[in-house]
Amino acid sequence: MDAYIPISCDFHDRLEALATLRQTCQIVYRNQANEVIEVEDWIVDVYAANQADFLKLKDGTEIRLDRIVTVNGEPVSYCID
Repeated sequence: MDAYIPISCDFHDRLEALATLRQTCQIVYRNQANEVIEVEDWIVDVYAANQADFLKLKDGTEIRLDRIVTVNGEPVSYCID
């Protein structure tokens, strides 16, 4: 697996807020094969594991945060060193 690139704290906070609101979200992300996947589901958890951050959807799908392209049309933003 490639090195994790941290997302911005603001974007992370937005993901946690969406999880709290239990609203259906449109999420576009790249899977392990680098294919673009689009799903519509609830975010049930945002968590850290194995030196990376992830979100878990209601259907059980787990997505590493730096693989996300957009959430509800908003592009992911990354931490700037």
